[in-house]
Formats: sequence, C-alpha cells, structure tokens
Amino acid sequence: MQINKMAKLTVVFGGALIVVGLAGYFFTGRQSVTALIPAFIGLPILALGGASIQTTKGTLFCLIAAILALIGFGGCVPGVIKLVTLLSGGEVARHAAVYAQSITAFLSLIYLATYIRYKITRNTTN
Repeated sequence: MQINKMAKLTVVFGGALIVVGLAGYFFTGRQSVTALIPAFIGLPILALGGASIQTTKGTLFCLIAAILALIGFGGCVPGVIKLVTLLSGGEVARHAAVYAQSITAFLSLIYLATYIRYKITRNTTN
C-alpha cells in the first residue's frame, strides 16, 4: 500500500470517527459532551490524513494518526467489555455509549492493523 492510499484511509478513518461522535451526541438528545469524544479523536486524525496527502512527510503524519488510534482503542476497551456483557444478556448503563465505544474500538483496530500491514509491506519492499 502506497503512502497516498494510507493517507486517504487516514482521512476516511478520521471522518468515520467524527460521524460516530456526532451520531452519538445527537441520537442521545445532546445529553453529554462526552458522546463527542470519538469526534475529538477523529478531527486531528482527519487533519493528519489531509496533511499526509499534501506533503512528503506523509509517513510521519500517518504514524501520529496510528498513535492516536491506539490511544482511542485503549480508551474504548471498557466499552467493548460492556458490549460483551450486554450481548450475553447482562445489564449495562448507557447503551448508546457502549455502542459508540465499541464502534470506535473496532474502527481503531482495523486502522491499526492496516497501518501495521502497510509498515511491514513497506519495510520488506525497500
């Protein structure tokens, strides 16, 4: 995968996180600003993806985006655990938050796996 493709994926990933954050915020009746946390993570990732398209330092910007994705994933692991509890018939508070955290974790994991694959492929071809 070339850097341009990784940069475009970074833009898409950032945009998807923004959508998750805005959807969580508005679908819960704008009850809590914390529903926007995925958007707060997605906005700099989107900007980093755009910057990596525009410059020759694209790999650095994608690395920073991957670090932000890792932080986002780590912060959302409790939501994934609560999703497992919910799906197994248990009770959890704030279902919308559990879904948003799980979606954010899933998207972050996919992005991280793709970034790692990109780095491995790039290192073996150079």
